[in-house]
Amino acid sequence: MKAAAFLCSAAIPFVILIILSFGLLRRVSVFDCFTAGAKDGLKTAVSIVAPVIALMVAIAMLRASGALDALAWALRPVTNLIGLDENLLPLALLRPVSGSGSIGIVTGIVNTFGPDSAVAKTACVMAGATETTFYTLAVYFGSVGIKNTRHTVAAALFADLASVVLCLIVCRFFFQ
Repeated sequence: MKAAAFLCSAAIPFVILIILSFGLLRRVSVFDCFTAGAKDGLKTAVSIVAPVIALMVAIAMLRASGALDALAWALRPVTNLIGLDENLLPLALLRPVSGSGSIGIVTGIVNTFGPDSAVAKTACVMAGATETTFYTLAVYFGSVGIKNTRHTVAAALFADLASVVLCLIVCRFFFQ
């Protein structure tokens, strides 16, 4: 156990040492490369701040206004046909928009039904199988200045839908 703990604590300094050694062998100014990379990273961070803030405000408005609950209520007849538990519908709707919001929903499901319940296990698998699509698009496209996403949003949302359906099938097979 002590050897594993030592390896874990020594891994990052070891990787840094390898990078520095490789740079010195190649006669590269490692510090200058580091500062140039940090400068580019800061430019990227500044360029994505506005889309990320807009997304966070939109999520807060969605949850506070009750629009998410209204949409879940409107979609219940369809979701009952595919076997989606009504407790999982808010997760399926919010996951493409907000990672932290969907983790809050998963936490609520686990606390309500218990960690060994089929609905809690399905919620955990669904959270892991889907992506925070709009956040990812805002960060990636915002960082490079792409304004026309073309078919990316539709394809990503279709992938999220496919993930939810496959998650239901697989979890029903394994957990019920």
